[in-house]
Amino acid sequence: MARIIDGTEISRVMRAEMAQQVAALLAVGVTPGLSVVLVGNNPASQAYVASKTRACETLGMRGQTLNLPEDVSKDELFAVIDRLNADPAVHGILVQLPLPAHLPYKAVLEHIHPDKDVDGFHPQNAGLAFVGDPRAFVPCTPAGIMEMIRREGISTRGKHVVIVGRSLIVSKPLASLLMAPGPDATVTLTHRHTPDLASFTRQADILIVAVGKQNLITADMVKPGVVVIDVGQNRIPDESSPRGYRMVGDVDFTGVSEKAEAITPVPGGVGPMTITMLLANTIQAARQLHESRGAQR
Repeated sequence: MARIIDGTEISRVMRAEMAQQVAALLAVGVTPGLSVVLVGNNPASQAYVASKTRACETLGMRGQTLNLPEDVSKDELFAVIDRLNADPAVHGILVQLPLPAHLPYKAVLEHIHPDKDVDGFHPQNAGLAFVGDPRAFVPCTPAGIMEMIRREGISTRGKHVVIVGRSLIVSKPLASLLMAPGPDATVTLTHRHTPDLASFTRQADILIVAVGKQNLITADMVKPGVVVIDVGQNRIPDESSPRGYRMVGDVDFTGVSEKAEAITPVPGGVGPMTITMLLANTIQAARQLHESRGAQR
């Protein structure tokens, strides 16, 4: 039976470390501040944003949510972002996705100043991360996966990492991080339309799945001793749950865990790490702004 990679526990340890980093910034008069812009009344987005704000406050950071109506115009949204870009008390800006269809999400994300883009979605940060610049804000989910691998002592050097998924938010930046000097992995990128997907997944020493399709990966698609990172988040009906549903990943956890060396559960695996890395990026943004101001004096 596979060892469970407990993202909740790793996140708890990291947040204790980050509380000390926040205290050091508070001691020099800097309160790391995250502002989240939420458009509309999507219940799932509201709950997720509320968890981000609570996490900030727990660490002694400033968390702010700006609620905008569903029919807000692009210009009105840009004006809000402009105000946050100019506010020295705001170190991180996040526009919660998905946005209503009438808003051009790429243009919205690019309107956030790169120095405050703690989601790491701005093209400037994507480029800096690609070349390994330490000033870059790395998207939170890939950054969290790298922390999990490092803190679990999972060796990547010379290992074959197969990623199922091709998103700009998770898979492509993660491939870049894994191939960089240090991790030194050999990476294969696939997706759900790759012919004979199992022929690739069976080669994986480390298999990372980020598609959003329940049971995409089954036990016959992995080799014994594989490490599995399941990024999928799929809601399925469950009458036994008070909410009427439960969350599962992209991997058949029961079957694959019989063959794997280690595996992340869903929930409790990658998910908790995403918010933790958002906090880490906000702390990084506050530190970088403070240091740049000191250098200008």
